[in-house]
Amino acid sequence: QVRLAESGGGLVQAGGSLRLSCAASGIILTPNSMGWYRQVPGQQREFVASINRGGSQNYADSVKGRFTVSRDNAKNTVYLQMNSLKPEDTAVYYCHVAVHWGQGTQVTVSS
Repeated sequence: QVRLAESGGGLVQAGGSLRLSCAASGIILTPNSMGWYRQVPGQQREFVASINRGGSQNYADSVKGRFTVSRDNAKNTVYLQMNSLKPEDTAVYYCHVAVHWGQGTQVTVSS
């Protein structure tokens, strides 16, 4: 059974940083795509960033230059380093690995 364990969310002031982690267990093959989405209550879940097995990264325009996605293939873990956080980054962040979703971790940025 695949399990995604997220950590690293919390409360931070605008301009601050947080690092999210997502460790995938129960996966036999190294997944190609690993990444992050976020969702604000009442809104659709939106793409944030992804990285493939070869290290190619994609970002939403709203986070380019501020967020960095990375992965450790040996640990089946994906990270999201979030710098220069803004109040509009406040959301529940979900890890996405292959077709699986994490439980979500809250990120709150105060102004």
